[in-house]
Formats: sequence, C-alpha cells, structure tokens
Amino acid sequence: MEYATRGDRTASCLSFLCNIVVLLGLAAAAGSGQLTDDYYDYCCPQVYRIVRSRVAAAMKAEMRMGASLLRLHFHDCFVNGCDASILLDGTNSEKFALPNKNSVRGYEVIDAIKADLEGACPGVVSCADIVALAAKYGVLLSGGPDYDVLLGRRDGLVANQTGANSNLPSPFDSISVITARFKDVGLNATDVVVLSGAHTIGRSRCLLFSNRLANFSATNSVDPTLDSSLASSLQQVCRGGADQLAALDVNSADAFDNHYYQNLLANKGLLASDQGLVSSSGDPAVAATKALVQAYSANGQRFSCDFGNSMVKMGNISPLTGSAGQIRKNCRAVN
Repeated sequence: MEYATRGDRTASCLSFLCNIVVLLGLAAAAGSGQLTDDYYDYCCPQVYRIVRSRVAAAMKAEMRMGASLLRLHFHDCFVNGCDASILLDGTNSEKFALPNKNSVRGYEVIDAIKADLEGACPGVVSCADIVALAAKYGVLLSGGPDYDVLLGRRDGLVANQTGANSNLPSPFDSISVITARFKDVGLNATDVVVLSGAHTIGRSRCLLFSNRLANFSATNSVDPTLDSSLASSLQQVCRGGADQLAALDVNSADAFDNHYYQNLLANKGLLASDQGLVSSSGDPAVAATKALVQAYSANGQRFSCDFGNSMVKMGNISPLTGSAGQIRKNCRAVN
C-alpha cells in the first residue's frame, strides 16, 4: 500500500483550493466580463516573477527581444482580440499571414514561460495573459513605464489567418487607414500615436521601408520626407538585401524613450507610417496626430503615462473571460 506524504497532501490541498479560487474567479469574470489586476494573486502569485525572469534572460541574450514581445502582443490583439490565437500552429495559423511571416518573433520565449508556469501552477495561467505580461516586461526592461496589466484572459480555440492578413495595420497604409483599423477594435487617434511610439525600440527589415530609398516617385528618387543623411545610410544597409535590419529609432534603438517622436519632427522616421504621423500632406487625420507627436516629443513623461494607458486599452480588446475559450496546456495547440 502506498501512503501520501505530507508534501503530497499539502500539494493536493493547495491544488484543490486553487481550483476553487479559479472557479470562483471564472464565475465573477463571467458575470462582469472584466479583467482584473489581482486575478492570480491567490492561485499563482509567482506568475510575475516567472514571466519577468524569462523575459530578462531572453533580452540579455538579445536586447531586441523586448520589442519583439511587445509586437507579438499587438499582432495578437488586433486579430480575434487578445486571445493568444497568434500562437496556434496549423494550416490556418496566423504565423503565416503576410504581416507575421518571417517577422513576428518571441514564440519560443512564450513557450518557455508557459512550461515554467505549468510546473508551478498547472492549468491556471492562460497563454493570452502570458503574452500580455511578456510585453509589459519587454517595455519595462527596456526602460519604459511599469504599467499595470489587467489579467483573466482565456485562450482562443481557433486561429484566423485571413483576419491577420486584413485587420493588421500596415507600414504602407495611410494614417487615415491606420486610424480606421484602430477604430475597428475600439481604439482612437491618440492610441494610434501613442502605440506607434512602441517603435522607440526594435528593428525593421529593409523590405518594409526600402521603397522610400529609390524610385520613390516620378519626381523624387528618395522619399522627400526622409532625412537625406539617414536615407544614405539606409541605402548602404539595404544593399545587403530585404531582410537586413535597421533601427526603428536611430537615436536609441534599445531604450524606451521619446526620441521616436523627436525623430519624426526631424524627418527621421524609418517607416512611412511613422513619418506619416507628421508629414502626410492632404491626409485629414494628420493634423491631430502631428499635434500629439509634438507634445510627446517635448514631454517624455506624458508619453510614458499615456503609453501605459493605451496598452491597457489594447489589452482589453475582446478578451475571452468566464467559461469562454480555455486555458491551453501548450500555447501552440488547443487542448
């Protein structure tokens, strides 16, 4: 006959209590449909330490990973809401949509975090919440604001490759089109400017901006809204091919600050959609976006505060709560 040890009984008891708390949480979430900032306080309080530790290790190996995790969260939320559908493998995977293929990164970091959390709190923390928290620590460990992340999302059951191809803003879109895409998910023009400020960290492939460097128009070889010295240096970089990388923020590529906005006022925005926030003549949306760029250029503290607020808004795009969806055991596949 086998007897349970005290440790086994304690673990079983804790697991039982945690399940009760989760069920109560599900009932509350189902009734309110709201995310909360204390969702895991009783069942998995170590979630923050575990996520931060893994993100810090990934960024120590490659500082750019902070920006990649932030972008992963953005690309998840704009398709089916913030439900971790971008992590699902399969023929309809959002990973193979044009805006994501060979572009979105960080999946292995999410896998590592999930494995750690399944060891510490099995079946409790959703992949959607992991993505949201990983983005937060990617920002924080790059020197950005320490904003609160509301939690309690559950994981979606299906990917939406078609939606990823049609719903995500493109660096080739006009500001009016980008603003409309944001409006479709409940965000506004201020959120457009604020969340574009995420480009204060990270890199972009030449594929996404090389059209500004040569044969730009019938009258201009190079985009006239691009600083000439920056254009020359980018031409050198992009001679290596479409997958060569350039910093989105030429002044401080890995530091989360307001230099991005200062760059735009100096015609040093890398992507056309970035520079378009101030330089798109004839676009009716630009009067409002330019004023905000000027404000954030002069006041980094205001940018940091507004960035945290917009991230909370974005993280609340159509989350699955209550009994909807599931808590995946493996972020790449439904249970």
